[in-house]
Formats: sequence, C-alpha cells, structure tokens
Amino acid sequence: MDQTNARTVKPEAPILLFDSGVGGLSVLAELRSLIPDAPVIYAADLAGLPYGEKSEAQIAARVSGLLGRMAERYSPRLICIACNTASTIALGMVREVLNTPIVGTVPAIKPAAALTRSGVIGLLGTAATIRQSYVDDLEAAFASDKLLMRHAAPELVGAAENRLRGLPVDRDVFRRAAEGLRAMPGGDRIDTVVLACTHFPLLSKDLASEFGPEIRFVDGAAGIARRIGSLTSGQDFRRGGPDLALTTGPLIEIERLSCAFAVHGIDRLTEL
Repeated sequence: MDQTNARTVKPEAPILLFDSGVGGLSVLAELRSLIPDAPVIYAADLAGLPYGEKSEAQIAARVSGLLGRMAERYSPRLICIACNTASTIALGMVREVLNTPIVGTVPAIKPAAALTRSGVIGLLGTAATIRQSYVDDLEAAFASDKLLMRHAAPELVGAAENRLRGLPVDRDVFRRAAEGLRAMPGGDRIDTVVLACTHFPLLSKDLASEFGPEIRFVDGAAGIARRIGSLTSGQDFRRGGPDLALTTGPLIEIERLSCAFAVHGIDRLTEL
C-alpha cells in the first residue's frame, strides 16, 4: 500500500506547495483542475529568492529547515516541492528527515524526448538546476540518443515575479533566452524546449513569441499534479477555512501578489 494512503489522513489536512516564489502557481493551476476540493497551503520563500544563484549547500539547508518547520506546524498530508532547483538539490535530504510524503519537481526531459522530431532539445533553467547531476541522470536515462542543450535563464524568474505583480517586464529577457539556446552548435534544429523552472510556464506566451510557433514547450506541472492525485487517491478532502499562502519575506511582498493567488482560490495571506 502507498505510504500516503497507508496512514490516517484528516480530511482538512492540506497539501503544501513550496516554491521560492510564484513559480509553484503553475503547479497549483494543474492541481486545482485535478483535485478542486483539496485544501492547499502555498509557501513562497520570498526572503530566499532567487534560488538559482545560491550554492547547493545554502539551498539544501534552507529548504530542509523551512519544510521541517512547516511540516510540524501545519501537518500537511503531502508536500510538493514545486521548484526545480530546490528539488534537484534538496529532495533526497528532505525525504530522509520528514515522514510526510514528498513530491518533487524535475525537468521534463522524458516527455520532451518522446515529442522531439529533430532529436534536438533545448532546456531552460536556473544556473543551479542546469548544472546538477540529477539532470545528467535524466538525460542519460531518457535522452541519450538526443542532443540536449542547456541554457541558464535566471532573468526569467524575475520576469515572472514582476509579471504577476503587475510590474513592467523587459521583453529583451525573452529574446536573450531564445538566443542563448539557438547560438549553440545545432541550436537551429531545436524543436522542443523544456521549461525546467516552475516560473517559466507563467511566461510561455512571451517565450513562444520569441522562439516561434514551430517550437513546442514542455513542463512538468501536469505530471506533478497527476502524481499528487495518485498519492492521495481515496483520501477525503474538506476545507476547514480559506486556503492560505505563506511567505518568509515581508507581508507586503506577498500582498502585492494577492490577485495572482485569488485566481487560484487563495484569499488568506500571512507571514511564516
């Protein structure tokens, strides 16, 4: 029997989605479609943003510490690390120290390898994500007969954060992301791009305008939601109150995102 279903779960126990910022909203959108009645706590580590420019040791310590505190305080039925960078670095450590079932987020290299016709795949991620051995392992397992090109596009994280705050976004960041992949040898043959950061699907229309209509984008949000659905299958869900968003930063920072959260049914905002 699955670990999640084997234990007694209270109907009001939340699913905890954790991300450095707003990227996890791309996962939440898919989760709402699949399990609309699930109580949710969304945790945004805005005080630690951006993760992609931090060291592996900093990210591992920060993520495991924060999730340990939240697991103790909120008793979630399941934790989803809705952040590629945090997952590729800290997922194993968090699973070792917490009894709560954990779902991670990894670059969608497997589905991209199945989709590509040219055999050339681009991958956009943070600097921390694209250098991880986890990505090497995914490439070896699912795309060993393909050409995978990786490009760090940390500017897209800030662009997504600004977009959901209603702030101006420099469109050159999308051009630089596209050019970064196309400038690599063979880059003109890319037909599929993996969005290996949960922030990036929030900008898919902007990226499509730079890459062109012939490029297909792949991200892991739908697959993550299905995994959560599988692990919580048969459980009862009941909201004991409004869904909640937490932040490690100043409350005003998450309040600026109130409209973005409200779209996904989260109306209560507070500091962690």
